[in-house]
Amino acid sequence: MDGYDVVIQAGQSNSEGCGLGPTARPYVWDGSAFQMEPDLSVAEAREGGGAANPVGSFHLSFARLYKERYLTGDGRGRRLLILRTAVGGTGFADGRWGLGDDLFLRMMAMTRHALALGPGNNALTALLWHQGENDSGKATCETHRANLRGLVEAVRGAFAAPALPFVAGGFCGEWAAKNAAACGPIAAAIEGVCSDVGHAAFADLSDLPSNNQSIGNGDDIHFSRDALYAMGERYFKAYETLRV
Repeated sequence: MDGYDVVIQAGQSNSEGCGLGPTARPYVWDGSAFQMEPDLSVAEAREGGGAANPVGSFHLSFARLYKERYLTGDGRGRRLLILRTAVGGTGFADGRWGLGDDLFLRMMAMTRHALALGPGNNALTALLWHQGENDSGKATCETHRANLRGLVEAVRGAFAAPALPFVAGGFCGEWAAKNAAACGPIAAAIEGVCSDVGHAAFADLSDLPSNNQSIGNGDDIHFSRDALYAMGERYFKAYETLRV
């Protein structure tokens, strides 16, 4: 084995993955992509919920495209390791993602652990972020922008990766339309950070359907399972423009 390309997947529930409903493009493991859970266990990349009730996550379609573009063979060469650090219902405003907060510190510990895994030659290649719903109505644009910029800069500094690609995305369109006054400043802050920090890109996700639009369950804040596959593809396309 030639080591891992390590990707951090961080933020709250739409990064954690809450997508329900049908999809024509379910992820099938091919031996090249793995995921690390908060307990530091490593397993094959997979949907949540089990076969009877699959729950989507955008890291799977990102992994599929990453493998096609940057990895070769059946996993005997370099492999992809995605760190599953996101937790639903969390943000900066409630003291979870600031530089001294528990989820930030856990993310950093997971990254250090991943980079130290055998056989070595591991490399941090991306920071994928989706968060902000929890901070909507609780923080100003300026505060959120400073907090998120600080997180990106801290990760890059800690791992000596000043050009580490950072990709973030917008909110689920159905929910954002109903909560424009609260989430508008936060959305602007996220886009602003993508301009501030360099080597960063913002993915527009506003047209992707919610769980409610997919299966009629009233959940308008979370992207559907199929939408999360599209989200991962958009994150990957953004990532490709940043990779050096």
